[in-house]
Amino acid sequence: MTRIVVIDNHGQFTHLEQRALRDLGVESELISNDTDPADIDADGIVLSGGPDMDRIGRSADYLDLDVPVLGICLGMQILANELGGRVGGGEYGGYADVDVEILDEDDPLLGSLAPETRVWASHADEVKEVPEGFTHTATSDVCDIEAISNTDRDLYGVQWHPEVAHTDEGEEVFENFIALCEQ
Repeated sequence: MTRIVVIDNHGQFTHLEQRALRDLGVESELISNDTDPADIDADGIVLSGGPDMDRIGRSADYLDLDVPVLGICLGMQILANELGGRVGGGEYGGYADVDVEILDEDDPLLGSLAPETRVWASHADEVKEVPEGFTHTATSDVCDIEAISNTDRDLYGVQWHPEVAHTDEGEEVFENFIALCEQ
């Protein structure tokens, strides 16, 4: 059975990420972001959202475990920040429904979604510059960089929360990530 761990970065929806994966038939465990990378046995990792970059524990260390990684909100910002991109304050601020445009129909994480999809996202902080080796895969009128992918390293990030009911195609995002973990 496919096993995906969710790294707890203290976000308010983190438990919903684990539940979404479990409901899709995946063995899933919520683990502390201080867990030693050597103790992680998984086919994939979800870096959860959270309140700020000061509380990410060892999240950066998990990027080198040679398994697919999906960064959600703060998780995507960790990917960008640790791999040479840039994160800064968003102009919009807190949570809101946002219409996101998918920019790459061949992207393995988002390419199967509708060309425009409604999501629930926080934009208090956001990726301002995409790291080298990543592709900018989604945008909105609220935030230029809504999603990024590095298919060579199997690293993916979305600014929005696919685990909440307000996101139209969130389950499909998780299904696509599971498929990446099963390859």
